[in-house]
Amino acid sequence: MDSYLNKLRVEIEEHLSSIDLPSDPANLYEPIEYMLSLGGKRIRPILTLIGCELFGKPYSNAMDQALAVEIFHNFTLVHDDIMDSAEVRRNLPTVHKKWDVNIALLSGDGMIVIAYQHLFKAQNDKLKKLADVFSKTALEVCEGQQYDMDYASYETVSLSSYLEMIRLKTAVLLGGAMQLGAIVADASEKQLEQVQHFAESMGLAFQIKDDYLDSFGDQDSFGKEIGGDIREGKRTWLTLKAFELLGDDNQRLLDAYSITDIAKRVDAVMAIYNELDVKGCAEKEIARYSDDSLKTLANIEGEENVKSKLSALVHYLIDREN
Repeated sequence: MDSYLNKLRVEIEEHLSSIDLPSDPANLYEPIEYMLSLGGKRIRPILTLIGCELFGKPYSNAMDQALAVEIFHNFTLVHDDIMDSAEVRRNLPTVHKKWDVNIALLSGDGMIVIAYQHLFKAQNDKLKKLADVFSKTALEVCEGQQYDMDYASYETVSLSSYLEMIRLKTAVLLGGAMQLGAIVADASEKQLEQVQHFAESMGLAFQIKDDYLDSFGDQDSFGKEIGGDIREGKRTWLTLKAFELLGDDNQRLLDAYSITDIAKRVDAVMAIYNELDVKGCAEKEIARYSDDSLKTLANIEGEENVKSKLSALVHYLIDREN
């Protein structure tokens, strides 16, 4: 990550670690502290800070809104890990494995409340717009997660349906995060629409890259077990592209997914991916969305030096290995 982005990430980490949570009840607050201490790229709060600076205000003006975004994002991870029965997050035990499911659920609920507490640390004239954007975004993320769970039981879904699902589950939070910072900086409605489109296109590239890394990444770099989506039976962009390329022969992939021996299932699905060059197809799709994001960025009337930093962020996200 470039030095500017890393500087923002470090400041976000410092503010997260300085949040003064009560010590009691320990089983409510210790899991929250644990989850927020696990690190990560902090892309969403970084976008909030840059969204503020893009329109001429110091990024520090939007720090509380950035924290709100990151706390909310980590809440979704706590609950997602329960729904996915995931045991590891960033190479450490998930909250529900370290404690238990009930504690994880309640701690996640507490994180939503804490997120709103930080969101509302703003000027009174901005509170309604901040609340509207944050609440709309949060509900859309829930819609995306529900579609994701629904699609796991389908034999296949269309690529367009999948893309809408990942837009809701992943991309809208990037767009909403950036809009929050822009609201703090008094951006116009047109500028808010532009930053949302920029961030959503970047988010789609980001999520397809995540699908890509799940199957073609390095496990040590990625931080999660390679082939995890295949193991869980999830239909990702890679799967749906393979169905599209197979056409009438798609029963082969259905048969591969029906293999009960998990290791053999992963091997069988990966063999089909390699035969069809799904890896190359994914790389082209990632490039398509990132190019759209950069074209939108070029048309935003904002600080040019900040736009160059956002361009660097797009390249960082699509070139990442974790």
